[in-house]
Amino acid sequence: MIYRFTIISDEVDDFVREIQIDPEATFFDFHEAILKSAGYTNDQMTSFFICDDDWEKEKEVTLEEMDDNPEMDSWVMKETTISELVEDEKQKLLYVFDYMTERCFFIELSEIITGKNMTGAKCTKKSGEAPKQTVDFEEMAASGGSLDLDENFYGDQDFDMEDFDQEGFDIGGDTGSPYDEDKY
Repeated sequence: MIYRFTIISDEVDDFVREIQIDPEATFFDFHEAILKSAGYTNDQMTSFFICDDDWEKEKEVTLEEMDDNPEMDSWVMKETTISELVEDEKQKLLYVFDYMTERCFFIELSEIITGKNMTGAKCTKKSGEAPKQTVDFEEMAASGGSLDLDENFYGDQDFDMEDFDQEGFDIGGDTGSPYDEDKY
């Protein structure tokens, strides 16, 4: 049996990768195939997320052991076979390749090929350039770029200084006001 995954990006419209892989291969094998197909280096924290039909994250498969609580289920790429968590066609996954900005690839198990076997993984379709692996915030600011972040990235837009208790900011023992009202 062979799993054929289709990988797309919401950043680059024509980016598509198809990877065929043995279902008994590990998520680490899949991770390496994705990195190779996108031309990425293997020096970033990454994770797979098994998702529901609406792309909501359900289970995380991490590159390194992240949880030392024995009562919590945790999956590590090198120890988890793909077939352990992915069984059905159209199963959706996210592959987070840039943890700082949670940039990811959208992955779908597009076909289960029966009657054939393979070892490892192979990229069978490659079109479009992959998005940059990481975002350089300084470079982006210099070029006047924008991350197109959510409108509430810095908090509630209805922020009101009157909501704060002036005495609550008296950290240094100063009895004066921590801010000057007429500056606002």
